[in-house]
Amino acid sequence: MLNWFLALLSAALLILTFPRFHITWFAPVALTPLLVAAAKELRPRRRFLLGWAAGTVFWFGVCYWIQYTLAFYGGVGELLGWLLLLLFAVVKGLHLAVFTLLAGILMRRWWAVPAVAALWVAIEATHGSLGFAWLALGNAGIEMGVPLRLAPITGVWGLSFLFMMMATGLALAALRRPRPELLWLLVLPFLAFLPPMPPPLRGQNTAVLLQPNVSETEQWTEESVHREEDQLAALTERSERIEASKPPVIAVWPEIPAPFYYYDDQRYRKQMDTLARTTHAYLLIGDVAHDPDGRLYNSATLISPEGIPISRYDKVNLVPFGEFVPWPFGFANKISTEVGDFSPGHQVVVSSAGQHKIGTFICYESVFPNFVRQFARSGAEVLFNISNDGWFGNSAARQQHLTIVRMRAAENNRWILRSTNDGITGTIDPAGRVRGTLPLYTQATSYTGFNYIAEQTFYTRHGDWFPWLCAFLAVAGLIAASYPKKLSGKPAPAVNAEGLG
Repeated sequence: MLNWFLALLSAALLILTFPRFHITWFAPVALTPLLVAAAKELRPRRRFLLGWAAGTVFWFGVCYWIQYTLAFYGGVGELLGWLLLLLFAVVKGLHLAVFTLLAGILMRRWWAVPAVAALWVAIEATHGSLGFAWLALGNAGIEMGVPLRLAPITGVWGLSFLFMMMATGLALAALRRPRPELLWLLVLPFLAFLPPMPPPLRGQNTAVLLQPNVSETEQWTEESVHREEDQLAALTERSERIEASKPPVIAVWPEIPAPFYYYDDQRYRKQMDTLARTTHAYLLIGDVAHDPDGRLYNSATLISPEGIPISRYDKVNLVPFGEFVPWPFGFANKISTEVGDFSPGHQVVVSSAGQHKIGTFICYESVFPNFVRQFARSGAEVLFNISNDGWFGNSAARQQHLTIVRMRAAENNRWILRSTNDGITGTIDPAGRVRGTLPLYTQATSYTGFNYIAEQTFYTRHGDWFPWLCAFLAVAGLIAASYPKKLSGKPAPAVNAEGLG
């Protein structure tokens, strides 16, 4: 029963680490109870179940907002919404189950500190490719000045590794393991010798970020669509005139829950082209595009100050239930009001804006570090994140999403200008600092500064090299842990409740 308590305690500490509670100093200790339980539990099946229980509780608690989204916007009802959330948490909990199963093996070895941390990162990095990614453990370090110095080198994964090293060291100390096994932690003070994050410089270029506060539940007609288009165009034009001495170089519209078709609606296209010419600024808008085969794309279009479309980026990473309904959940409505499922785009697009280049990623794509860094790797000197977080309701998911976007800025040393439908719209500097936000559920615009940056970080150039290294180290550690057993035919030394072999 103590092991079950320790496993659930870790789940609770992980939930408390992230918004809505945001007690970030729990990050280095949250997994310690689970690791103690894994070391004490010698039965593989029981370790797996301990991790599965902890993972299920964590995902249920940190992503509780999924129930509201499915129930209110997906039309499945309250009860089925909770059941689907539970099913989601049970499936996602398998990641932590596998980690706990294998960590129990590594915890018995003198190399447990780096090996368990490597195992965590190797498994954590699989979330995106296995269906859904959200908050990596390292995201908790976005406001920790010294640990954050790892982000431009290793990405968020380096911070996850750091926190897991500390959690493992604490677990070994609690198990009264020999002190030399903790010597690995002596590398931590050397983080202070890494290059510091960029100072908070003033932006020399200006932009206008639009937050239109369009209703998520509007039943659109041709008349209401045109009325909304006219209102947003007028709002943009007024905002461009606020600072006549230094007019913005670009106006940014968010991902909007309305059927705006720049490529199919000639009236709307003419209006947007005219707006760009009138304001003498680049215009970045979220819209819906079609291809000749009728496939739909969630897109971002850049229009030049001459009123000419420069580029279109089609969202590559779609949201399950938000933009398509995965099999076999056809009974649930897709959250988007667009008819039919969206299709994924096929490539990263970096657009020329005068002498500079910009990149735009859309909403949920922010959770993929290796994907976002490709925009900067391809030459984007500033990044834009257009999003519609209205599907989250008034939940902690908005702050969670903002935390994730902030880490992308720190990894790539880029300003990220974020325009959302009803919040959180704001500006993030290259160190992941939030330089200003607009209030929620308010139609407003943000006149903000930013800088173009051409230099690329090590992470931007090389991507997810660190998770691959961790995967190699974790596999090597597991093989080494089983080697004495294979050689002698005798079981490897176990760790009892007192931590003695």
